[in-house]
Amino acid sequence: MERYGRPTLAVVGATGAVGGVMLEILSQHADIWGEIRLVASPRSAGRKLTVRGEEVEVVALAEDVFEGVDVAMFDVPDEVAAEWAPVAAARGAVVVDNSAAFRMDPDVPLVVPEINPHAARVRPRAIIANPNCTTLCMIVAIGALHAEFGLRELIVSSYQAVSGAGRSGVDTLRRQLSLVAGTELGTSPGDVRRALGDSTGPFPEPVALNVVPWAGSLRDEGWSSEEMKVRDESRKILGLPGLKVAATCVRVPVVTTHALTVHACFEGEVTVDRAREILATAPGVVLYDDPGAGEFPTPADAVGTDPTWVGRVRRALDDPTALELFVCGDNLRKGAALNTAQVAELVAAELTAS
Repeated sequence: MERYGRPTLAVVGATGAVGGVMLEILSQHADIWGEIRLVASPRSAGRKLTVRGEEVEVVALAEDVFEGVDVAMFDVPDEVAAEWAPVAAARGAVVVDNSAAFRMDPDVPLVVPEINPHAARVRPRAIIANPNCTTLCMIVAIGALHAEFGLRELIVSSYQAVSGAGRSGVDTLRRQLSLVAGTELGTSPGDVRRALGDSTGPFPEPVALNVVPWAGSLRDEGWSSEEMKVRDESRKILGLPGLKVAATCVRVPVVTTHALTVHACFEGEVTVDRAREILATAPGVVLYDDPGAGEFPTPADAVGTDPTWVGRVRRALDDPTALELFVCGDNLRKGAALNTAQVAELVAAELTAS
């Protein structure tokens, strides 16, 4: 470790959508890092980005960029992470990876600091995985309730922002909105699709004036990869390998911030009053729940903020062991960059103390 004994950090994928949010977070959080190296693909090398109030030149991804790096945060496609995270680890860095490449590897912990920070210390491959944005946007609230009541089943529907599909998702929505604005589209079968033509971008259907019940890629028996991530990752984070989970993931015309409806079943009877107490005091959670006053979370409220916002807290009408919730979380902050930064900060504190 150099520069006053503080650890050296590499941000791999610094020029992407999540990378941009990461640089904001690094500039807002306590400055615990020594040198910060910004790394991206060769086509982005030479660009200058601002972090901690200083301009830093982006360097191309190569083995030697990890020389002397203590922690490397990766926000790159799965195949890039699969190739380069082990390279960084072999050079002595602890990798915090935001891709799906290592999440279900039994030798790679899947960490949410509010729930299982201890898991970050056991990393046989020197890699720590960051959960998927959809899981992260609900799991902090669910983890707090699980600690009190004992979770046994989750049924969720997600309403996922287009930025979950990257910059192309955002560009697609904005382009589609410009084409439908001021028209009478959305009033007859197929009129939106005909007006937009083939400009659906990364989505299988138009997302403007529409919702699309699909996110991710096809898995067995009609499930999507996003839905399987919610199931598999929730089980691993909470340490509940047999947890029953059913998810339906839906893309909606929102730029940033995922929302979910959650039906959570617990081991015994629950009360709304106790659930509200838990949520109101849980780290990383904001309880915003007064429907009579029109107060409940929406993406327009939660975007750009760090916590998981929770509202519409109700006990299920037909099951005294179940709660109904509506949650919102910024998919680029807690859903990606923020959790990665928090995990990296855990590792930095460990390295500094050792």
